[in-house]
Order: sequence, then structure tokens, then C-alpha cells
Amino acid sequence: MSDAPHRRLSDRSNGPPTVIGAGVNFRGDIIAPGAVMLSGQVVGDGDVGGMLSIAREAHWEGQVRARSGVIAGKLTGSIMVEDRLEVGAAAVIKGHVKAKSLAIARGAVIEGEIQVTSGEPIVQFEEKRAARA
Repeated sequence: MSDAPHRRLSDRSNGPPTVIGAGVNFRGDIIAPGAVMLSGQVVGDGDVGGMLSIAREAHWEGQVRARSGVIAGKLTGSIMVEDRLEVGAAAVIKGHVKAKSLAIARGAVIEGEIQVTSGEPIVQFEEKRAARA
């Protein structure tokens, strides 16, 4: 693996991701050794060994652990991230958030306790990605 810096969390890859597509409703716990890309709905707990991506239209209900994450949709439950968590402007999280570092776009909603384990300040930013019509 290259030691070259990555522009974004999504540039890092450790194999093909597990994809739960739009329109898919999954009930049950998910244990994935690598990345998970969610565009549908999950009801259950998750243990993600790589990056968790929750798309704008997606919803995960349960307790989730991941190495890193980008949340643009909804999460009801708790999320614990070992490294960096980015929360997009349209995201809604209802539950406990714990991450080594945290970046939250203006407009995001988090209803619950936030814990940054590194002691670094929470980064706030304006989301530059265009919203899909």
C-alpha cells in the first residue's frame, strides 16, 4: 500500500466495498471486513472494518462501529468510529457519536452526545458538493 496522502476519505480502499443499493431494505446485523456503502435501509447493528458511507437517501437504524465514515443520510442509534467521521449537510443523526476526529457540515443535525476521543476540536465546514435535484 502506498504511503502517499489521500485527498479524501473515499480515496482510501482496502478491497471492494459491500454495497447495499437504493431500494434495498436489509434487516439483521452486518459484519464486513472492509468498506460498506449504504444507499438503502438497514435495521440492525454493524461492525465495519473499513469506511462506512451512508448516502443522502439512506437510513441505518442500529449501533454501528467503523474504521472511518462519511454520513450524508440518516442514522438512528449510535456510531463509533476509530478514525475520522465526516457528517454532511443533509445528515440527521439521532444518537451517540464517538470518533477520533469529527467534521460536521453546516446544516447537519445531531441529536445526542458527541465525543471526540483525540481531544481535537470539531471541524465545521460548508459543504461544497452540489445537492442532487
